[in-house]
Amino acid sequence: MKSAATSNTRPKTSRPLYTAEERVRRDNSRWTLVQGLLAPVQFLIFAVSLYLVLDYLRTGRNHDAAVWSVVIKTMALYTIMVTGAIWEKVVFGKYLFAESFFWEDVFSMLVIALHTAYLVALFTGALDSRQLMWLALAAYFTYVINAAQFIWKLRMARLEAPPKDSAPANGSVAA
Repeated sequence: MKSAATSNTRPKTSRPLYTAEERVRRDNSRWTLVQGLLAPVQFLIFAVSLYLVLDYLRTGRNHDAAVWSVVIKTMALYTIMVTGAIWEKVVFGKYLFAESFFWEDVFSMLVIALHTAYLVALFTGALDSRQLMWLALAAYFTYVINAAQFIWKLRMARLEAPPKDSAPANGSVAA
């Protein structure tokens, strides 16, 4: 019989980002392509909007363009979040908070909350223009952190990927 001290000192094996089955589902899902296309589009929208928001805060110019660019960025965020949840369901069997992307999803909730707070404040008039732009910058700051989390996971997935020629083409196990 093993003592509690012995069982607690064993190194914990970490789960791979994708099991073999999850990797197949990921590679065969059209939602993977959708995510791959939406992510850079959203980033481009973010970059333009960030410029407009900072320009407005610095100069007071292009208020309407800055305001509506954040609305467009938020709609892109909602789109990638919904399609990402569908992707996660296809690959991992649950819409959000799958073990492999748990913390990214948790942080995504903060990103969405701040973008949604921007929309609420805009449409209710709860904040003045400058306060609204500062809220947009807070939302964008969290978006950049969240994007970095996902880029890190993409890199991890590539590092974990089995070599293309590691298994025979017919699926049998090599002796």
